Amino acid sequence: MGMAGHADGPARGERGGLNQSILGGLLLIALAAFAWWAVSSLNAGTMRAMGPAMMPKMLAGLLGLCGVLLVAFGIVKPDARVEGLHLRPAIMIPLGLVVFALTIRPFDLGFMVTPGLGIAIAGPLAMLIGGHASPQARLGELVPLSLFLTAFCIILFGDLLNLAIPVYPLALQDRIPAGWSHHGILRLIAAVYVAVGALTAIPAFAAARRERAHD
Repeated sequence: MGMAGHADGPARGERGGLNQSILGGLLLIALAAFAWWAVSSLNAGTMRAMGPAMMPKMLAGLLGLCGVLLVAFGIVKPDARVEGLHLRPAIMIPLGLVVFALTIRPFDLGFMVTPGLGIAIAGPLAMLIGGHASPQARLGELVPLSLFLTAFCIILFGDLLNLAIPVYPLALQDRIPAGWSHHGILRLIAAVYVAVGALTAIPAFAAARRERAHD
């Protein structure tokens, strides 16, 4: 009797609640739709001459496709269920995307215009917010990670692919000396971010090693 009751418990748990594949897929589709809308006013260009919206739209399309596949998987295999909706990731991840879309370039909200901070500020800010979707998130680890990833994005999209994306705050454009190279500025910002990220990563790694030793 006891074994039968124990065996029936997981089955009831699997039959109840929400299908996690469908739930995750719908969330990805919603995020992809928002990302597509956020860059809809930008020029996508062509594969020979990519515009600033080309890469975001490609990533949004892939994200939406993954969402559709997850929904289809949840319909075909409906036994993977979750008892409740975890609000923290459902709030923090979309919030990070919204903050990025509103701060990377000036955005007219009707009652105010957001400041154009460029990817150098909007990138780390969005990653810090989205990174707190996990309850195990630690600021000391998120800071160097966000700086490293932002430096990578600056070099890849701004320097190598030469996409017309705002990198540094709009308020600083008039204060940059006329003789400075645009690509040189991008590489300088990326180098500073890597250096600061490395310095901030040292205490984070040391703290992680102490915790592992203590465990």
